[in-house]
Amino acid sequence: MSGGPILVTGGTGQVARALERLAGGRAMLRVGRPGFDFDHPERVRPALREVAPSVIVNAAAYTAVDKAESEPDAADRANHLGPALLAAYCAEVGIPLIHISTDYVFDGLKGTPYVEADATSPTGVYGATKLAGERAVAASGARAVVLRTSWVYAASGRNFVLTMLNAAKKTSTLRVVADQRGCPTAADDLAAAILAIADRLATGWDDALGGVYHAAGSGEATWHGLAEAVFARAERHGLARPTVTPIATADWPTPARRPPDSRLDCGKLRLAFGLVLPDWRDSVDRTVDAVFA
Repeated sequence: MSGGPILVTGGTGQVARALERLAGGRAMLRVGRPGFDFDHPERVRPALREVAPSVIVNAAAYTAVDKAESEPDAADRANHLGPALLAAYCAEVGIPLIHISTDYVFDGLKGTPYVEADATSPTGVYGATKLAGERAVAASGARAVVLRTSWVYAASGRNFVLTMLNAAKKTSTLRVVADQRGCPTAADDLAAAILAIADRLATGWDDALGGVYHAAGSGEATWHGLAEAVFARAERHGLARPTVTPIATADWPTPARRPPDSRLDCGKLRLAFGLVLPDWRDSVDRTVDAVFA
């Protein structure tokens, strides 16, 4: 592996920002629009050659789940064709790629947490394009680690935790879906895992380490349960706690159908890399504290 920096795509996103914040003494370059943009693929390879990274972390994605239904081409460029370009470059120059994917590659009908070998069946454009990106990375022959994560939040950016906190400042009553289950994941926790994986890969590539892994916060929640945990912590900072009414998915129709149960089993990540992400409840507390700091 070359001695270049870790190149992180998705420069303004919450995971990319967390990676930079936690980088420590690691050389890292965070890139994003307009200079590095999958909508302009002709710019990608020249930018990669100029940087000559030692590893690429692809944190760029089209994550507007509902909007993707009406903008499938844009979602495909970001979630499929862009990662394919990165993977082709990594295969060509022999450097590792750490690619972030999603629980939305599953339909959520299994009834128990998903393992990596379970059949995929996305229910919308977002999940379908992310799955296409996974497959392109695998087909490239690159030294790749694909991390499926879920329900990512941070103290900044656009995410459910901040949406709830902002809503509570405007109203005393909220309705939140209570029949979808998943694994809330703090961007900081995911970034720490990514950096640990990058450090391991820096010691030398092992084909046994390549492939798909699930990397999500420990434990499980519904959106309603996550909201209640957010407000319980925020109350300590003086935010009036709203009444949060549980509702069914059918009571909150959206253009894209969400998987009702997209919990991820992260045992493979623990066995291969010795990594277990913290319990989501503890991470929610830390994140809410950071919002009010």
